[in-house]
Parts: sequence; C-alpha cells; structure tokens
Amino acid sequence: LRRPDMKFININKVADGKYLKKYELTYENKAGKTKTYEIASRKELKNAEDLGKRVSGVSVVAIKEDKIVLLHEFRMAVNRKIYNLIAGMIEKDETIEDCIYREVYEETGLRVTKVRRILRPSYSAVGISDTKTYIAFVEVDGEIADHTSDNEEIEAAFYTREDVARMLETEDFSSRAQIVACFFSENMI
Repeated sequence: LRRPDMKFININKVADGKYLKKYELTYENKAGKTKTYEIASRKELKNAEDLGKRVSGVSVVAIKEDKIVLLHEFRMAVNRKIYNLIAGMIEKDETIEDCIYREVYEETGLRVTKVRRILRPSYSAVGISDTKTYIAFVEVDGEIADHTSDNEEIEAAFYTREDVARMLETEDFSSRAQIVACFFSENMI
C-alpha cells in the first residue's frame, strides 16, 4: 500500500540577513500532518518553484601535474581551520567559466590552463539549504599567492597523493573536499 507523497503548503521568510535568508517551509507529511521545516537560502524565495532553482556558486578541483590544490582555511561556522576546495559565489552577469577563473586566482594566485569538466549543478547542503553549486575540474599553473580579502584566512598549497592520504587520517575537511581528497589519494582523479 503506497503512502501519499509529502505536499508543500507554504513558505514564510523569518529572517533576512546580508548573505543568507531564513525560511520556514510548511508541508503536509505522508501521514497527513502539518510539519514546519527551517532552511537557509542565498536567494529570495517566493514559492515552492523557487526552491533550489538558481545556482549560486562553484567548487573547484584544481590539479597541477600530479598534485591537487587544497585550501586550509578558517571557517567561522566551525571556529577552526579545515581543508576545503577552492570555491565562491557567481557574481552578477558572470559566467560560470569567468567565476572559476576569478575564484582560482583570488584564492590561490594560480591561473586556470584548462577546464576539464563542469558537472551539472548539485545541492551543497540539502539538509539545511536549497543552495545549488557547480563542481568544476581544472588544470592550473603558476605560483601560489594570496589575493584574498581581509575577511578570509586561506592558505593554498599543492599536495601529493601520499600527502592527502595521510591528511585524511588526521585532518578536518569539508565533505566535498574530503570526497575529492579520498578519490585523489586513490588515484581516481
């Protein structure tokens, strides 16, 4: 016997921050009871069709020869440094390719020599947000230099497969960076 699907009822904005907006979504669950769910979004949402509709940024897997670029960056939400991928928000009137080139340069000082692949947009934190981003695989060249703002504490570096395998045992990563690091350490990227 098949149970009915969840049914969207309403969306209500409860907070409007500079970068994030908080919403309460009201649903009817499979048992026919009303449930309220909280989410954060980078976008202005008016109705169910707006949820997860627009892409906001990119995460970049950058490779130079047989090394991967990882960022060791302070993240306020966890109050510590973690290993992460190059990432950023798409600016107004910017193409995804322009965003990739800009973010790689800003966060590492490197230049993109080849875009290998840009995956379809995916949801980056589906349990708490409708944020949707691209993942790009690129080749880079140059020397690492800091071009970040005063609001970012980012150290970019090149790592070998052996370095990354050791780091996976002891270091904190974002989930996307951890998956990429695992695949890289096992020679699957």
